[in-house]
Amino acid sequence: MQHLITTDDLTTKQITQILDDASRFKLQKRPVSLLKNKLLFTLFFENSTRTRSSFEVAAKRLGASVAHLDPSKSSTSKGETLEDTFLNIAAMQPDGVIIRHSDNALAQKFANFELTPLLNAGSGNFAHPTQALLDLFTLKEHFGNLEGIKIAIVGDIVNSRVASSAIALFGRFGIKISLVAPEQFMPHNVDLPKFEKLKDVLDDVDAVMSLRAQLERHNKPIFEDYETYASHYCLTKENIGDKNIIIMHPGPVMRNIDISDEILSDPRSKVLTQVTNGLFVRMAVLKLLLLDS
Repeated sequence: MQHLITTDDLTTKQITQILDDASRFKLQKRPVSLLKNKLLFTLFFENSTRTRSSFEVAAKRLGASVAHLDPSKSSTSKGETLEDTFLNIAAMQPDGVIIRHSDNALAQKFANFELTPLLNAGSGNFAHPTQALLDLFTLKEHFGNLEGIKIAIVGDIVNSRVASSAIALFGRFGIKISLVAPEQFMPHNVDLPKFEKLKDVLDDVDAVMSLRAQLERHNKPIFEDYETYASHYCLTKENIGDKNIIIMHPGPVMRNIDISDEILSDPRSKVLTQVTNGLFVRMAVLKLLLLDS
């Protein structure tokens, strides 16, 4: 039984297989029902638009059935422990459970029970493996060869599970990462080039990944408001200019704070392409874990 809690759970060969399968799925007009008669549970303790919908559509495109447990209407609201909630779901013998929770360790804890394949759809600020995989796929689709590609990750990096997973995965494929953030948003346990000013990296990268400004997660206010933050870190026509770079964001985008309206509608923006690619990458992940492992 294989789980996907972090991308470290996957070999390089398996990641390559996911990218290849995702590419094939994207070319197919009618996906094959590879997961017919498979049942998946989605268990999201945090709000989600893109990830939950993407997983559910991916599963259904492959012929699987999906049951969603709404935590606000489950027995957890009556005092049932999260562990018992999961054990009861596992007792229904699903073929896999897709979970999102604010606790960094919960997905791994449930995976350790070895009752059903666990897919981590986001855990705290620790990991979001399928987002990293779809971002890798988007970069490969655009650039072809990933070795030596330079990407800047910009924003609230210390609180971002997206950044954490990207940092862990991209280096395995030769992508060079720079981090851009104010000191309070910067992780101190990561040995990568760090910059405080956006202008210091834009002339030397092939891609920029902007992150949502999560000012509410910081105990001490760093900026008076989002407008002040945007004046330093928003990607705009003025700072992007005619540079030959692509723009990425995991969503939700805070318009004119993370990325300006103009840049979001620019052909160099891959934000909606990432959403599209997420569907096919998650189809490939489900195939790997439920059929090929």
